[in-house]
Amino acid sequence: MTRSAMQIWKYAIMAVVMFLYLFPLLNLLNVSLKEPMEFMRNPTALTQSFHFANYLEAWERGRFGNYLLNSIVYTFAATVGSLLLALLAAFPISRKYVRGTSVYYVLFISGLFLPNGMIPQFQLMLQLGLYDNPLSFILVNLNFFFTFMLMVGYLKSVPTDLDAVASVDGCGYFRFLFSIILPIIRPVLATGAIVVSIGVWNNIISAVIYFSDKKWYPIVLGLFAFYGQYSNEWTVLSAAILIVAFPLIVLFVLLQKQFIQGALAGSIKA
Repeated sequence: MTRSAMQIWKYAIMAVVMFLYLFPLLNLLNVSLKEPMEFMRNPTALTQSFHFANYLEAWERGRFGNYLLNSIVYTFAATVGSLLLALLAAFPISRKYVRGTSVYYVLFISGLFLPNGMIPQFQLMLQLGLYDNPLSFILVNLNFFFTFMLMVGYLKSVPTDLDAVASVDGCGYFRFLFSIILPIIRPVLATGAIVVSIGVWNNIISAVIYFSDKKWYPIVLGLFAFYGQYSNEWTVLSAAILIVAFPLIVLFVLLQKQFIQGALAGSIKA
């Protein structure tokens, strides 16, 4: 097979994979722009009406204006907390500044494979008096195991001479972490931020368990407003799903370059 033929096959495979990933999103967009009767006549046909009023109706009925700020606060707090915990654990272990680093590393990585301790977590939040409290939702969404693994792999490639130089110059431990190490590991931070943010933003189970007052609901619970016992309004529901997913899509587009760099760097250099 010639080189040009191989290039054609590569681009063809990439096109097929991209189509498989984009088709559900494009189909959702197509349905969200239809009028209800048009959808009933032919659900799979391309829209002819471009009914943008579905998005306005979805925004109002789902009370997304009330829940959006909640989701932003929960996602930001849980993501920052997860990255901070991952950094504080990964740096000394990657540098072997503590005894038994291999044991600690295995224990942290095992968190990726353990089942979710939902029942003990709920009991703990009850004992702490945090039920129906935004802090409980943030605490149960602290997930730093994946980011910890990437950070350890990436930090092993950072020269230890930086530590010695910073110590000689009188740079404190935490100042060294936040002023020198943080800028170096930005790709890993971006990767971890995206992974954690997606988990927090879409965590509908924990939101149902820990919140009874609707004023604390995240935006994803607004989708329940479009679910009926006997029928669903698919056009408005599709618009609502796109509204909920839009912030995450924007976040990934903005950080996609750093996401790929961080994922590759953290895996190759581990």
